[in-house]
Amino acid sequence: MAMKANLSFYFFFFSFAIIIPTLQANIGHFDEVWKKRADEAMKANLEAYHPNPLEVTDHLNHHVHKTLEGTNSTRRDLHKYNGPCLATNPIDRCWRCRADWAKNRKKLADCVLGFGRNTIGGKMGRYYVVTDPSDSDLVNPKPGTLRYGVIQPEPLWIIFARSMVIRLSEELIVTSDKTIDGRGANVHITGGAGITIQFVKNVIIHGLHIHDINAGSGGLIRDSLDHFGYRTASDGDGISIFGSSNVWIDHNSMSNCRDGMVDVIMGSTAVTISNNHMTSHNEVMLFGASDSYSNDTIMQVTVAFNHFGRGLVQRMPRCRWGFVHVVNNDYTHWLMYAIGGSQHPTIISQGNRFIAPPNEAAKEVTKRDYAPESVWKQWTWRSQGDLMMNGAFFVESGDETPTLPYTKKDMISAKPGTFVTRLTRFAGALNCKVGKPC
Repeated sequence: MAMKANLSFYFFFFSFAIIIPTLQANIGHFDEVWKKRADEAMKANLEAYHPNPLEVTDHLNHHVHKTLEGTNSTRRDLHKYNGPCLATNPIDRCWRCRADWAKNRKKLADCVLGFGRNTIGGKMGRYYVVTDPSDSDLVNPKPGTLRYGVIQPEPLWIIFARSMVIRLSEELIVTSDKTIDGRGANVHITGGAGITIQFVKNVIIHGLHIHDINAGSGGLIRDSLDHFGYRTASDGDGISIFGSSNVWIDHNSMSNCRDGMVDVIMGSTAVTISNNHMTSHNEVMLFGASDSYSNDTIMQVTVAFNHFGRGLVQRMPRCRWGFVHVVNNDYTHWLMYAIGGSQHPTIISQGNRFIAPPNEAAKEVTKRDYAPESVWKQWTWRSQGDLMMNGAFFVESGDETPTLPYTKKDMISAKPGTFVTRLTRFAGALNCKVGKPC
């Protein structure tokens, strides 16, 4: 019986793989190369999907408990920190306080937790050094540029020779098995288009400043060493994860993008978004392409240890269809709401701190769209150990523990929201110096 259910599940999603809308994919016309990539990506996404997501949330929570054993510190120092390295959460504890991090950069790939825990990026490849910040040739990018590195067919760990500002002329299309590692340099992606992770797998984006991103106008863009094609206008996302799996977005500072900061859409899954600092933006994160795109049922995303800071309005995140674990984040600002969704997503909120705005009409953390209460009360949205401040409140719904296709075992609570200031203390791009801990 279980075998029959699994076969039906796989058939259902493969039946949709062939009809991914090309216009939403920014592909200008039918392209056999992109069609093949879409099919391969769907297979990879189904393999990355975890049938028992509560096992993944338990695993992350276990590591949080281990990191904080023996300490009850809850104090955040809002001034610039100049003391010894403090690894305040389990991802950072894995690598950040090692003075030799620059000699062993790829150690970072061992540190991801949550649904993206199997992501290794370019760990199995050589280093590629960005020496040229220009982005003047989209069809034949110059060696030494970031665009030249991300289109290579083999795994690469991409680093930067020095601090630089990169204005992307059009969206940067990243191929599989890549790490973009900004540590040791002050790297800004700004003033142009953003980063696109489309129909690929195994990508890490770490340590970048991504801000003031604009919509691209499209045109001919090389998307791999042996292919270029016509792209329609891009939306202006900071990072767009489209039909991809095993992606980790960590320790980036992001603000003021034309569309979303990080979007996870079109059947993407096995994604972790951690340790980022986000400010000055309206629609922060969108998980799930549309109410009608049921392929996003396989979407599984971990949102952990991020600081949602000044000038944010809504969608931290806004979810459709999938399973989202929102754990130990610091929500210090929002204008409309923090977490929203439609089309029965499962949202497990654990150990977050929610500080509501002064506006009495915006105290509610949650927002349900396009469904009456008689419908959304069946959606599983749970708040466990969250710290509610300044009148914030979370409207729960659904069963206390998700039902099939999820396991029924009890969830281990994350550390309570009173610990969040410690866990998120160093969110955002770090000022790493070679020979010193970050």
